[in-house]
Amino acid sequence: MNPLIRLATGTLLTLSAAAASLATAAEGPAPPHWVASWQASPQPVWGADFLFPTGIPQVLDNQTFRQTARISLGGPRLRVRLSNAFGTTPLRIGAASVAGSAGAAPVALSFDGQAGTTIAPGQDRVTDPLALPVGNQQAVQVNVYVPGPTPLQTFHWEGRQTSAIAPGDQSGSVALRDSSPTTARLFLTGIEVEAPAAARTVVVIGDSITDGATASLDRDQRWTDHLAARLAPQGMAVVNAGISGGRLLRDGMGEAALARFQRDVLDVPGVASVVVLVGINDISWPGTAFARDQPRPSLAELQAGYRQLAERAHAHGVRIIGATLTPFAGALPGTPLDDYYAPEKDALRQQLNAWLREQAPFDAVIDLDAALRDPADPARLAPAFDSGDHLHPGDAGNRAMAEAVDLAMFGQ
Repeated sequence: MNPLIRLATGTLLTLSAAAASLATAAEGPAPPHWVASWQASPQPVWGADFLFPTGIPQVLDNQTFRQTARISLGGPRLRVRLSNAFGTTPLRIGAASVAGSAGAAPVALSFDGQAGTTIAPGQDRVTDPLALPVGNQQAVQVNVYVPGPTPLQTFHWEGRQTSAIAPGDQSGSVALRDSSPTTARLFLTGIEVEAPAAARTVVVIGDSITDGATASLDRDQRWTDHLAARLAPQGMAVVNAGISGGRLLRDGMGEAALARFQRDVLDVPGVASVVVLVGINDISWPGTAFARDQPRPSLAELQAGYRQLAERAHAHGVRIIGATLTPFAGALPGTPLDDYYAPEKDALRQQLNAWLREQAPFDAVIDLDAALRDPADPARLAPAFDSGDHLHPGDAGNRAMAEAVDLAMFGQ
């Protein structure tokens, strides 16, 4: 029988158990485990000559920006990440706050105990932890006040959420006065929650299909939103690293996936897995108004790009899951991009999909092409899943994408 020791409480423990208990006490409590629970990948603000308007002013001055973000996994504390990724001058934040829901009183955020902070060009900043318990799929409101002239050089264009710009410091106000709306996002690029040690984050990196370009406004109908609801009971958060107009190999309406993979995936707190759904713009932009004189990449070049992502993910111990490119015949009719689709482009998509299914260097592959295509015309989206532009899935299509994912791909 093992020797016993009686503690002051009268509890009997073996000597080994007592030693372990004393060692744990000496080490102190385990540090908090933070996981990313929401994300909006930063983009550089483009000029007025671009095909699409930015939806934001060139400068904010003594104004508050309010935006809503639905987190995926809840926790007892949260912290907020603000970015000046593409700024050329320091970004001065006068105040920031967060409300647990629309209509709730905002709670002030701090930076090393101070109300405001300055973020250097090319950098981001995380707030101090805030004891604001939030649940899975809870929508919070984040307010950021900038006191002086602030050139807007970093944003996220396709928010699919109505945000507001209001005069003065209204970061502590429940209701904004004299506000104007936009669907772009500013400053806020991440929300992290304190979670159990086993909690992990899944990052989905992609283009407008992941960004949610035609999902219903203000209703959280992106395919990543539906995937987040499926994975939350397993203690996994899902964050959206989609950028509309994003490409794998070249910059588009944001940096190429290869260029932003470190920041938007590998550096994300708690990341354990990444899903890659990108490449259709690499195939289809060349020859359009977006990239009139650019050559289309070869199959080998696209494969090399995917291989590089897989190698980098595996080097960081991150599981990587690919996804086939979805049908797009007849895409964007009646728009300046009605030449986005061509039979030879679709031939390259199908070659790439065949390689993804059979030889891709990923840990698993989600066949979203099979999930969304029209059985009567496989080059097209099924009518029930088509938003109407023949490129982006509608709400039902986004749900079908999430339901096509085998959750076992992410492990436990």
